[in-house]
Amino acid sequence: MDGSNSAKSASGVGRPSPHSSCITMFAAICRRRLAVLLPQIRGGGAYYLQSNPQAVLFHSNSTTAVAGGRDSEPCPDTISYLVSRGLSPAAARNTVAKTPGLRIRSTEKADAVCALLRRYGFSDADIVRIARGAPVLLTIDPDRILRPKLEFFVSMGFEPSKLASSPLLLARSLDKHIVPSIQFLRGVVGTDDGVRRGFSRIPRVLVVSLDKCMRPAVEALRRHGLTSSKDVSKVLVLQMGVLMLSPARIGEIFEDLKAMGMSITDKRFANWFRVMCCLRRETLLRKVALYRSFGMSESEVFEAVKKQPTVLLCADETIKKKALFFRDKLKLEMRDVMVHPVIVAYSFEKTILPRCAVLNVLMRKGKIKPDIQFPQALLGSAIIFLTKYVQRYAADVPDVVEAYKGKIKFKGFKGMGI
Repeated sequence: MDGSNSAKSASGVGRPSPHSSCITMFAAICRRRLAVLLPQIRGGGAYYLQSNPQAVLFHSNSTTAVAGGRDSEPCPDTISYLVSRGLSPAAARNTVAKTPGLRIRSTEKADAVCALLRRYGFSDADIVRIARGAPVLLTIDPDRILRPKLEFFVSMGFEPSKLASSPLLLARSLDKHIVPSIQFLRGVVGTDDGVRRGFSRIPRVLVVSLDKCMRPAVEALRRHGLTSSKDVSKVLVLQMGVLMLSPARIGEIFEDLKAMGMSITDKRFANWFRVMCCLRRETLLRKVALYRSFGMSESEVFEAVKKQPTVLLCADETIKKKALFFRDKLKLEMRDVMVHPVIVAYSFEKTILPRCAVLNVLMRKGKIKPDIQFPQALLGSAIIFLTKYVQRYAADVPDVVEAYKGKIKFKGFKGMGI
């Protein structure tokens, strides 16, 4: 989807659209500020995983070799065993197809692996995820190879569910990869708790190469201005996924933040950086253009992003839906809403609509005035809104409870003077 939108904007066929004009304008401003051409997109993301992730198991120095040699034909017994462990027949076949040479020749050993995982707190759902993501683990010696790794992770306080979400990590060598990587992160982040929190957010980060990915990424952070150990630590704890980015991509993120007027000395920088790590450059341009298409200036978009960077993570269709709702139902321009950009980050179905329904009920019952200020009335945590507008009036107006639960649908403030 991102690629098709970018291609349409860049094609130059027919009359330029407001969308493409916004992208061109944003790129021009960035060129003036940074002497770089933003639309020249380089791929972001985890550059270490450009090939099949299962290659980690077959081409590393790990001792977790696959039993079965070079056999390439799908093994019916292996598929059958995976099905017995909770995978659907289709998922089992797909897993075997993506893991050439996989043979579960000993169901006794595979059962012992599963039993060991359970003893260390892995649920049946966790074991299914492991069987799907790293089935080769079912072929290894549970006591000699797997148990020491589990003991180590237990000592670090890592949760089994997090390990199961990135099972390839359990296939890496304990002495050659896992321990050195943890030691490196401990030295950068400063505490085991920080390492644990960073890992829990993005468990797959510990699969990457220490020397090819982790060290270069940290060096890039420092090279681009995060000279304080505290600042580097804060970025990694919030977004350890930065270790999965190439130094070039990290440099681009610093450039883009600078172009939007965001300084590395600002206390919010780590949070800005966290969000930017989740975006491709072309996606950033498209989001800015989309917000501008609803009447906002570039500076207004940037100011909103500074306050609430997660507005860049909303899906395009969600942004459009909310913008049209604010305009058509609440008679609000997007620039007025984005003064409080957290509202755009709220769930449309679970937060915005129920709150509007509650306010509508209260207006109709005369409990609040129709000239209530929007969008301010929608602000606040769930507890604050619940206390202020639901619990306060629940005895006199029981419908507010139903509205808050979504059982009374919001259809607009018709006849309310809004």
